[in-house]
Amino acid sequence: MSTVRVAALSGGVGGAKLALGLQCALAPGELMVIANTGDDFTHLGLHISPDIDTLLYTLSGRANPDAGWGRAAETWSFMEALQELGGAGWFRLGDKDLAVHVLRTDRLRNGASLADVTRELARRFEVPSKVLPMSNHSVRTKVRTDAGWLEFQEYFVHQQCRPAVRELVYAGACSARPSPELIEALRGTDLDAVVICPSNPYLSIEPILAVNGMRAALGLASAPIIAVSPIVGSRALKGPTAKIMSDLGLEANATSVARHYRGSIDGLIVDETDRHETAAIESLGVRVSVANTVMTTRESRIALARHLVRFAEELRARKHDGLNHGNRMEVPSVGAAAG
Repeated sequence: MSTVRVAALSGGVGGAKLALGLQCALAPGELMVIANTGDDFTHLGLHISPDIDTLLYTLSGRANPDAGWGRAAETWSFMEALQELGGAGWFRLGDKDLAVHVLRTDRLRNGASLADVTRELARRFEVPSKVLPMSNHSVRTKVRTDAGWLEFQEYFVHQQCRPAVRELVYAGACSARPSPELIEALRGTDLDAVVICPSNPYLSIEPILAVNGMRAALGLASAPIIAVSPIVGSRALKGPTAKIMSDLGLEANATSVARHYRGSIDGLIVDETDRHETAAIESLGVRVSVANTVMTTRESRIALARHLVRFAEELRARKHDGLNHGNRMEVPSVGAAAG
């Protein structure tokens, strides 16, 4: 079995793009992807894990190439029949996608852990990388808006991120524990890098970091921790990251991303568009590398992954030479980690 060289923390579509690039740049089994499960919810009696499934579909070549989520060549007979019967149609479940949710729910009800089910699905899909949930325990992202508290999928899908975000809570994070396999990988001497993918820092990455013991485990990793900014030229390439930053009173730029991760990362990769922010970011104690972070093609995803691996080598060399490459420490989350 291959030793894990890169451990990546990821949400859905944006993170999955880089995860695919890393998978292509590394040997089979050398990549471990830790998926956000704060988005998980129960719908129509089924356990839905959107970010896990996006990663599995992307890393197995089964993702819808246009949407980035869901299955390629999907059919919608189930949804059509459900809506004919007056059922809720706001969360779209394709027929192939539905089979995954049914199997997962059945396995969980019969005593399997979420990690067990995810490993089984990855094996069935012939994914060459390790994909794990951030925890086997339930953590749920909740959003406080001017209209009150909303469950994540109600905010994200049903209301399409329209309400202004005032606070985020990761319910259950205080009592959850990281995946034991992740802890083992972080302690490994062969680990080259820990990567924070360009997923939404507040909706996708912070739920992972909020899991009890996660920040401490990352802080003990000997490998450099590198984030990739999801903001390019004050805009998010995918999703509501820039909007949420504005809602929370933050500037939508790479420097704000660095400030959010300050104390948890050693380096940040920013897009060429944001090269001018290098000095401001490095004043925070975070090393900067500049690259094309707009992953529109498979080749651009692989190129960014290879750039990241080289940056990690540079940071390891600086550490070996006794040069400072970041000051990790535990820092407060943007939202509360409710127990």
